[in-house]
Amino acid sequence: MKLLEDRIKKEGQALSETVLKVDSFINHQVDSVFMDALGADFAEHFKDAGITKVFTIESSGIAPALMTAEHLHVPLVILKKQTSKILNGNVYQTRITSFTKGTSYELTLFADYIMPEDRILLIDDFLANGEAAMGASRIIEASGATLAGIGILIEKSFQKGRKRLEEAGYTVYSQARIGKLGAGVIEFLPEEEPQAAKRNRQTEPKSGEPPAQTVGKTGSRRAVGAN
Repeated sequence: MKLLEDRIKKEGQALSETVLKVDSFINHQVDSVFMDALGADFAEHFKDAGITKVFTIESSGIAPALMTAEHLHVPLVILKKQTSKILNGNVYQTRITSFTKGTSYELTLFADYIMPEDRILLIDDFLANGEAAMGASRIIEASGATLAGIGILIEKSFQKGRKRLEEAGYTVYSQARIGKLGAGVIEFLPEEEPQAAKRNRQTEPKSGEPPAQTVGKTGSRRAVGAN
């Protein structure tokens, strides 16, 4: 998406070979008009996927996910990283390890906010190793719902996240794909084509099986195990 690439070129700062700073317009100060444009793009890309809910993980993905949900006219559900006294009882949980931050947390979803018939679009700001998206996929699949697509603002294509998700059978659309980062260096890969164009080129759907899920239940709290 040229709009996002141009903004990254203008305001983004490559601090190292793996770290891109975009806090002036995405994850600290948020440009609401710009986020609306990103949301409209995600909605257009996944308009034929039968999306019933948009999911995101707190907190940097909330702004683009909200705008996407608005354009698709569906609810937004925010997966929680922090333990809450309110979210006790009938919940899905899985443990996520962030290699970027060197921390782990329990990703949590209250079971009332997902149904087996739901088709979920997951929106996140960054894709690197794919840990967060894989964790969200475990929760979604454990509920019986379908993860119908994954929308990413900025993909670090030199890391393994996209490959992991696609090998698990998920459709990934990234608005900006970065092929190389370095001090003062940001190089993009070519833009992805729209879903409709992909379907016109394909004679068969892409093969791939979703990851096997392990769901244990202790009381009313459902622990979704990583594989």
